[in-house]
Amino acid sequence: MIVDQFLRVSTAQAVTTTAVSTDTVDLSVARDMGAGNDVYMYFTIPTAFTGGTSIQFQAITADNAALSTNVTVVGASAVIPLASLTAGARFAIRINPQIGGQGRRYLGANYVVVGTMTAGNVTTDIADDIADNKTYASGFSVT
Repeated sequence: MIVDQFLRVSTAQAVTTTAVSTDTVDLSVARDMGAGNDVYMYFTIPTAFTGGTSIQFQAITADNAALSTNVTVVGASAVIPLASLTAGARFAIRINPQIGGQGRRYLGANYVVVGTMTAGNVTTDIADDIADNKTYASGFSVT
């Protein structure tokens, strides 16, 4: 996965209540980011969350950079319980195409918090693939 500073919408953003990302991606004109090749929003937890119940990550588009006008959810994670929001945890969602729609000009993230978090932050990037390295036992033995 290759990340780009211009496609980062949160950098270790503290999230204690429901909030939108501190940064947005300006698409220049209203457009559908989900059409064509798959595009993902990738969430990394640098500092573990504490205090709340859960969080849901959403990819959103809007007509303004503050992500507050004509907001559309174009991808969302399941509700993630607090126990899974540990330091180093990673989550990804696909940015869905808006079939028959033009989309919006600005792209960002929304963090839907249940309860009040007392600590925790998130870094969010937009990428065209997912970094998900897993190691499995080979199942073979050497004699």
